[in-house]
Amino acid sequence: RRSIVPMAKEASADELRRGVREAYAETAKGKSLLGGGGGCCGDQRDFDFASAKLGYEQDQLAIGKLGDGSNLGLGCGNPIKIARLQPGEVVVDLGSGAGFDSLLAGRAVGPSGAVIGVDMTPDMVSRARENAGKLQAQNVTFRLGEIEHIPVGDGSVDVVISNCVINLSPDKQQVMADAFRVLRPGGRIAVSDIVQARGAGPMPEALKTAEALAC
Repeated sequence: RRSIVPMAKEASADELRRGVREAYAETAKGKSLLGGGGGCCGDQRDFDFASAKLGYEQDQLAIGKLGDGSNLGLGCGNPIKIARLQPGEVVVDLGSGAGFDSLLAGRAVGPSGAVIGVDMTPDMVSRARENAGKLQAQNVTFRLGEIEHIPVGDGSVDVVISNCVINLSPDKQQVMADAFRVLRPGGRIAVSDIVQARGAGPMPEALKTAEALAC
């Protein structure tokens, strides 16, 4: 199997971003993130089963099936569950993909709140906008941009959420710095992601690519 996203030590930041963008563009078009052939997950993945294990409720999973399908099974947790969103809050979703978590956040903050999804893949942004339109989620919008340079004004956001995306950034420190830039005083961050614990030893080679982590 080929590796879709090159390891950071083998690629420049631009090459890493390009690999991620190309992989997720294919996914947005309905093709396998693993480049076809089913990969390690087989020809079909049960997104609902996997997402339920990550903490999504059945009513949330139902929203993921509406429109063109916003739940593409690319997360590694449920940031909505830990964000404790309140009506009227403004939320930014870093790496919003097809819009699943953004749409759930939009439901939580209600019509008096707002959600801004940010993704660097044009095909994902287009698919997310289509899903929001079909669900008539008027308080949810999507912007094209990199999570290292969030296209949102300073101190304008109550909550930053992200689901298994920051690990793909070549400059994670800049992602967090910009997240704090856009947060209002007292704002909060709710992130589900993959980390390597200090002292855990070297990561196995088989787990160093997006191809392996896709399962």
